[in-house]
Amino acid sequence: MTREERNQEMHEEIQEEEKKERRKKWTKRIIKGILFLTVFLTLFFTYTTYVSTVKIETREYRIISKKIPDNLNGLKIIQFSDLHYGSTMFQEELQKVIDLSNERNPDIIVFTGDLISKNYKVSSEEQEEIITLLKSMKSSLGKYAILGDEDNESISTIYNQSDFMVLRNEYDLIYKDTNNPILLVGISSITKSKEFEKGYQYFSLEGHNPDIYTITILHEPDTVDEILRSYSSDLFLAGHSHNGNIRVPFMKFSFIKKENARKYDQDYYKIGNSELYVSSGLGTESGFRLFCRPSINFFRLSNH
Repeated sequence: MTREERNQEMHEEIQEEEKKERRKKWTKRIIKGILFLTVFLTLFFTYTTYVSTVKIETREYRIISKKIPDNLNGLKIIQFSDLHYGSTMFQEELQKVIDLSNERNPDIIVFTGDLISKNYKVSSEEQEEIITLLKSMKSSLGKYAILGDEDNESISTIYNQSDFMVLRNEYDLIYKDTNNPILLVGISSITKSKEFEKGYQYFSLEGHNPDIYTITILHEPDTVDEILRSYSSDLFLAGHSHNGNIRVPFMKFSFIKKENARKYDQDYYKIGNSELYVSSGLGTESGFRLFCRPSINFFRLSNH
């Protein structure tokens, strides 16, 4: 073997060793990447499914309007929505919701639809537990509910036995101390426009107050535009959207948009002279949340 041939052989051996080293390095990088991705996805799944879905927060808002009568100045309202019992919400989580509400001594409690998860069959024992828990929610002036798109008429039995008044395109006048009330309107889920009239028929009564402060509770927030074509309401409280389930921090953007909550899926909108607050809800349909914790809304009404 000549000198040149030996040099060529050594050069090829060195190149082969270098290739082996590069393959080892890439193999280690790939394994590290797979391990990192596995850990990341495990933590992400755990957080979005078992942490983010049950850490309930209270969102507090102050509503200011000169139309609010003095006797109802300071009125406290708790709104909760989209419990979807049987998804991520069960007896323990519902008890937390009730504790958060009772701690604030609300005057009015409103539930804006979807009590039981559509894929969950509630046993008779669980139904009794739910009734007992909801009945323990305290308010000084009343508890109200509307039916969501996943609720059926049998759900009304739970509400009624829990001391909630179900408003099916109906209204109620909220009094405190004097004969100067505010108006609460409840619109059922997927209501046709011609049926709105039933909820707002107060304004067709002889001697009605045309400037009465009006609160409308409804399930699907996109219904607001249709209502405002014919009627007026100072405050709308809605649910259904879950605020998108997955949100981008510090941005008004969400990934999951539901039918009838495509336009108004975030937590607050000013629409003309009306204000719309959309609850993030409590349970889930997808089974996960990210940067969108389950919540109840706490409102204080003020006329100054």
